[in-house]
Amino acid sequence: MDPELAVKFFGALFAIMNPVTNLPIFLGVTDGASPSEQRAIAIRTAAYVSVFGIAVALMGTQLLNLFGISVDDFRVAGGLVLLLIGLNMLNGSESRSHHGTDGEKAAYPDAATVAFYPMTFPILVGPGTITTMILFAQQAQGLGDWITYFGVFGAIVGAIAIVFWFAGDLGKHLSGTAKAIMSRLMGMILAAISIDMIATGLKALLPGLAG
Repeated sequence: MDPELAVKFFGALFAIMNPVTNLPIFLGVTDGASPSEQRAIAIRTAAYVSVFGIAVALMGTQLLNLFGISVDDFRVAGGLVLLLIGLNMLNGSESRSHHGTDGEKAAYPDAATVAFYPMTFPILVGPGTITTMILFAQQAQGLGDWITYFGVFGAIVGAIAIVFWFAGDLGKHLSGTAKAIMSRLMGMILAAISIDMIATGLKALLPGLAG
């Protein structure tokens, strides 16, 4: 995979799955759990994210083909989804598609069962993550590309595991200002990447736009 593309992939995934901005959510859904229980949930979350993400990467294209959707169709639609998530981050608000509605949040299970729902899905591997992984998987052409692809994904999962493992200690030092600054910075990066996706898709679907 081209180094520039790998950096873009890392930037998009980190912006969406950012373990730092998702730390308060993790602390919220594991409220009442002991430190050892929180660490166990952190490991289970990382494991679920790994399995879910690998499945999406390997089967995403087949899923698109099943529904007769071209990569460029998905690139435009997925870019719009990412753009909305990025704009929400810039405005300091959560995306309902990624973090759930108020009703869904009220129905979240107790701390012992939150590793898959809602932490893995839809918070960490939601529509934005799925879109990003499928689109960048299309760029992987050989073994080297796939190694880079899963290396980037593995780095993100590793960061999630580390941050959530130390959630109790980190939560004491994470200020609202730091969270807001990171959220807006990641929102800007995600918005820029989504615009590139949309433009690339439209150029392929509407060749006249390419000049």
